[in-house]
Amino acid sequence: MTTRHLVSLVTGVLILSVFAPIILSVWLANRQAHDAFIQELNSYTERVLMRTNMVTQQAKEALDQANTFTGVPCSRAHLRSMRQISYTHRYVQEVLWTENAVPQCSSLERHSQEFTFPPPDHMTPDGYKAWLTQQNDLGIRHFMGAMGLGNYMVMIDPGSLIDVLPAGTNKIEAALIGIKGQRVIASTTPVDLAIWQQMLKAQLPTLKNKSAIYNLREYPDLGLAILTWSSLKPLEVQWHRQLLVWMPIGILVSLLTCFFIVRLLRRLQSPHHRMLDAINANDISVHYQPIVSLSSGKIVGAEALARWQQPDGSWLSPEIFVPLAEQTGLITRLTERVIANVFQDLGKWLHLHPDFHVSINLSAEDLLSPALAAFLSKQLNQWQVAPSQIALELTERGFADPNATLPALTQYRKNGHAIYIDDFGTGYSSLSYLQDLDVDTLKIDKSFVDALEYKQVTPHIIEMAKSLKLAMVAEGVETTAQRDWLRAHGVQYGQGWLYSKALPKADFMLWAEENLRAP
Repeated sequence: MTTRHLVSLVTGVLILSVFAPIILSVWLANRQAHDAFIQELNSYTERVLMRTNMVTQQAKEALDQANTFTGVPCSRAHLRSMRQISYTHRYVQEVLWTENAVPQCSSLERHSQEFTFPPPDHMTPDGYKAWLTQQNDLGIRHFMGAMGLGNYMVMIDPGSLIDVLPAGTNKIEAALIGIKGQRVIASTTPVDLAIWQQMLKAQLPTLKNKSAIYNLREYPDLGLAILTWSSLKPLEVQWHRQLLVWMPIGILVSLLTCFFIVRLLRRLQSPHHRMLDAINANDISVHYQPIVSLSSGKIVGAEALARWQQPDGSWLSPEIFVPLAEQTGLITRLTERVIANVFQDLGKWLHLHPDFHVSINLSAEDLLSPALAAFLSKQLNQWQVAPSQIALELTERGFADPNATLPALTQYRKNGHAIYIDDFGTGYSSLSYLQDLDVDTLKIDKSFVDALEYKQVTPHIIEMAKSLKLAMVAEGVETTAQRDWLRAHGVQYGQGWLYSKALPKADFMLWAEENLRAP
């Protein structure tokens, strides 16, 4: 090889090493911006869908409540009942009582002017009628949504179905479209129906054209479609910024590329991303330790315990990865994964055994997360499991700031969940703080069960629980002597290796069924 050829080769490699990282980095930046853009649009669409569902659900609740009235139609008591319903349901504008689709009276007036509502535009699977109508006795040409059940109708402002603010920086528009009539019910800005029809015909959830990206979700229960879209200009601006950043420093790109790769590798190997990957890949499973009645030995429930199996087959202790999740801000994501796995594993079993429960551990951060509460409620509804079948366990650290935690705790109990204090006596335990907590069950830590022979602290904990009328679960019961002592001192429930270790789903269900069949 001649010197000229070698110089050419080295020059080519140098140019490639300089420009390839620039091109790749700009492409990656554009890809990340695009993915974040789509994610933000999808998230907004889901929030609009949740809002629409929430408003329609409230309308259904109002109709169900209205139909419980048994008095004389349009009487003073009837009008007061309808006004109360309209007053207590935020999105209900008016409650009407009709005969043969003709309004007779409403929550706003005792006698309605006679007009007839047309046949409903849609009938939901659960029997509710839905309209988009301009019919009213005020002479106002304004479309209103309406839902009906029996002789009652409720009026809803269609705009409330899509009244959601974008959570990100991009301006996102939304439109609510009637599928059957192919007309816009509500929209934050004028929408091109041709784009919606194109997406509907081709069954495209997402469509990108020259100026915007569109996202489509259908709401078949009400015969509606939700279309959201956002301009592509923010993507173009971000792309130009990337070029302006990289081009002036072309000579340093090779070094910066090396630095970027090392930094990226470190980031991907960080505890945060390891935990996030494990959660997203569902590598963290759930085992179940039975909770039994000390008096009968029969199972009454189980505690859900997270387990993380490593690539070499070993199991990482929760005492390591749970604090890691708390430190990296992923504890609520971890708890959501545990809740999802509990229902996937035992949802049907719990539905068939309404007397049994599963307790799930929460952190203080979980307790303050409205998203987690909504996720738990959604799972309960999906699997038709009673809230009383899901107990929530919190360690005493979770009550360190009662002003923040007690309102959330009260709401969970109001929703029907039992509250357990886990590992009692190992943290901030005191009678004064325990009196202020709105809890149901106290779990006696294994360390106190192990020390029963010394009989120093455990009897006082038991008496404290009795004085506050709390149920008790003893953890770490391993011998019949411990069981007999606890039972004699009034502890109702226990869990531990005397009965069973924490078991995978299949083994737990087999153990539980055998325990139920045992005499």
